[in-house]
Amino acid sequence: MEAIAGLSIVLIIAIILFLFVFLYFVPIGLFITAYFSGVKLKIFQDLVGMRLRKVPPVVIVRSMITATKAGIKVEVGKLEAHYLAGGNVIKVINALISADKANIDLPFERATAIDLAGRDVLEAVKMSVIPKVIETPLVSAIAKDGIQLKAIARITVRANIERLVGGAGEATILARVGEGIVSTIGSSLSHKAVLENPDLISKSVLAKGLDSGTAFEILSIDIADVDIGENIGAKLQGDQAEADLKIARAKAEERRAAAVALEQEMTAEVARQRARVVEAEAEIPKAMSDAFRKGNLGVMDYYHLKNIQSDTDMRDSIAKPEQKKKDPKD
Repeated sequence: MEAIAGLSIVLIIAIILFLFVFLYFVPIGLFITAYFSGVKLKIFQDLVGMRLRKVPPVVIVRSMITATKAGIKVEVGKLEAHYLAGGNVIKVINALISADKANIDLPFERATAIDLAGRDVLEAVKMSVIPKVIETPLVSAIAKDGIQLKAIARITVRANIERLVGGAGEATILARVGEGIVSTIGSSLSHKAVLENPDLISKSVLAKGLDSGTAFEILSIDIADVDIGENIGAKLQGDQAEADLKIARAKAEERRAAAVALEQEMTAEVARQRARVVEAEAEIPKAMSDAFRKGNLGVMDYYHLKNIQSDTDMRDSIAKPEQKKKDPKD
């Protein structure tokens, strides 16, 4: 009896394990739900095959049921392929339903391509129905009169389904709009004209077709705020004047240094000339002594020469009474 009881327990456990494994690989509940929802599936080829291919049948079957009830036909093989490729099957089905209700042409292949590209395909469809507003950071620009203006713009965009794959994102839109604001303000003759008509900025920027090559279509650009910044023109002129002053001072110092060097050179030259004169005057007594010895100069000639020199010194002292000329011999 004990052996029969033990065998019965083992048999019951084996049956339970068999049923658990069978129901895991053969999801009868999903098959029945799909059948009564109008989704035709083959229990072994489709459902059991999903288990063997490591695809969760619940995700695929419920997505097909949702699509079928919304009137959209999808193939189970394509849903499996998208899941195995790393896509989000549920978001793709919801995006197809939203696009169909909004009369947006969105084929299954394009939806899966957008999803695999890393973009939120459901969000893209919603942006096609309800446009999104993007606010730019504070953009600073300078008008031609030198006054700085700071502007903030709000960009209303709508997703372009056809360019979501390979198209530029929001960062490109913000960069292009910021560049357009800077260009428009910079080309204005006066900052007052921009303050009086801020719509000039939005019209000018919108006319440039900044959404080219992006995943969005720009519907409008509105200037939310324009403030006056610093007087950059005056500041630059002050900096330039200060720089010119420093340059002028440097050039004046250069000229002064050159003049000092020239004066020192001339002083040195005068000193050399005086040294040569003193040297020449020192030779005069020797020449006179030599002339006396040779008889070329007499005593009377010598006294006559001294009288002429004394007369010359006297005339110089009369002509310049304030200066006392010193004898080079002193």
